[in-house]
Amino acid sequence: MDLRRLAGYSLLWAVACVPSLSVAAGKCERLIATGSPDAPPYLWQDPQDPRHLIGAGADLLEQVAQALGIKIELLYAGKRAQALDEVRSGRMDLLADAPLTTTGLQALDYVHPPLLENDYLVWTRKDSTLVIERLEDLHGHPGALSEKARMTQGFAVFAEQNLTLTRTPNLTQAFQKLLLGEVEYVLAGRYSGLAMAQTLGMASDLQAAPQPMDKPGLFLALSHNSACNDPWLRGQLAQKMTELAASGLTEAVLQRNLERWRTQLKPPVIAPKQ
Repeated sequence: MDLRRLAGYSLLWAVACVPSLSVAAGKCERLIATGSPDAPPYLWQDPQDPRHLIGAGADLLEQVAQALGIKIELLYAGKRAQALDEVRSGRMDLLADAPLTTTGLQALDYVHPPLLENDYLVWTRKDSTLVIERLEDLHGHPGALSEKARMTQGFAVFAEQNLTLTRTPNLTQAFQKLLLGEVEYVLAGRYSGLAMAQTLGMASDLQAAPQPMDKPGLFLALSHNSACNDPWLRGQLAQKMTELAASGLTEAVLQRNLERWRTQLKPPVIAPKQ
């Protein structure tokens, strides 16, 4: 075969590859995502538009979508379990705040690194004399943890073997037990704890130790059954997650959404009657 014919075949091959790359990049221009509807400041249902979720996770996901040139709509799909079912089935493409679990791996492709990390701190009453510098210091002290908390597997094993933890249906009841003196501490997220303490009017009564006891990640996770789940998208999302982790922007986004949550809690100002 002469060089001119070989060059012609190479050119044809290159041209043939271009459309396939375009299809790969533009196969899914819109993704439907969901997540927990009651986890401020990470995600919560928008009071102005209940069909959508807002929060730090939503803001960061929007940045990622813009960088990729795709649209990601973050919709309310019911409670946490319902949202997970919608993604597992493929009716929705993406879970925005998936905890890394062995059962989750059976239905989801996790994008690394996580979108956010959730620092779990030890919360005590302001008058507490409990000194906690490491997880082992909690041994022998009664504590509480919301059943909605999504801890790492390593923490769960340690807690089962070494800690005395009462599981409560939600963080509200855990904090109430703490104020009533029924437990000595509560394990709760840094920002979710702040949001809940402010919601309940307990912010001046509680304090949190600075050292995290656990740092579970909140991952983007694509459904195995999503038509949009392909190597190109997973690779692009992983690249953007890596860039986001290195940018240092997440702290500012979390703080902004904590303030947003505080603002929503304030009762509306009613003008006096003339």
